[in-house]
Amino acid sequence: QKGILVFLARDAAHSVLRYANAGVTKDEQADEILQFVRFWKKHTGQAPTELVFDSQLTTYEKLSELNREGIGFITLRRRSQKMLRQIYSQPESAWRRISLPALTRIYRNPKVLEERVTLSGYEGELRQLTVMELGHEEPTVLLTNRRKLGPVELVTRYAQRMLIENGISEAVQFFHIDALSSMVGMKVDFDMQLTLVASSLYRIMAQRIGREYSHSQAKTVFRHLLDISGKVEITASTVVVTLDKRAHNPYLVASGLTDRPVPMPWFGNKHLVLQFA
Repeated sequence: QKGILVFLARDAAHSVLRYANAGVTKDEQADEILQFVRFWKKHTGQAPTELVFDSQLTTYEKLSELNREGIGFITLRRRSQKMLRQIYSQPESAWRRISLPALTRIYRNPKVLEERVTLSGYEGELRQLTVMELGHEEPTVLLTNRRKLGPVELVTRYAQRMLIENGISEAVQFFHIDALSSMVGMKVDFDMQLTLVASSLYRIMAQRIGREYSHSQAKTVFRHLLDISGKVEITASTVVVTLDKRAHNPYLVASGLTDRPVPMPWFGNKHLVLQFA
């Protein structure tokens, strides 16, 4: 089956997909992170403060460009057999224990080895943090240009990448972005942008509802609050939707989403009115 390379960037603080490109080629893959930086600068007026990404996203040469622009990054280093032998041969005195703050984490006390390394294609030194006993069979090797963050902060920050992957997983499972709707690249990229819009709207609604829904996934918001039957009446000036009784309706009432009509200029300049049976 045919497939495409997709670049996605998700805001760690607000849990919103900020950028997507479904037209990435193999030749352009390494440069895509710099394309994202240019996009971010254009729309915010400044470079992103920190980028966290996987080892296969870009090259060491591109990491140098990020460093020259003053952008902090945390990424993984690919492990070779030679590197693993060097790690396992380190004396126990070279390692130190750290305590991770997450109370729900099983592996809260891994051991770390910190080094300064030079890599082909990267100008200057990089900080390398090797982490053992983190729940993986092989050590995790972090690379970063962040000099002031301690090992606990670095490991915790990189662990947040899993939240990004969870967000992408949600986009696959609920919005079905892995199901190509067309063989035409422009159509696929358009679908990707619609996914970003839909994901953002669900996140805005979840935050508006608040309480236990503030961090809920889109599929939960849809199942509890949007997948509702009702009665639709269309008049000359309004579209009145009367929702059937349901256990979760009080959350919609409390959010204020039904307090005033919503303009619908694309539907004959009518107003949408929500009410409950």
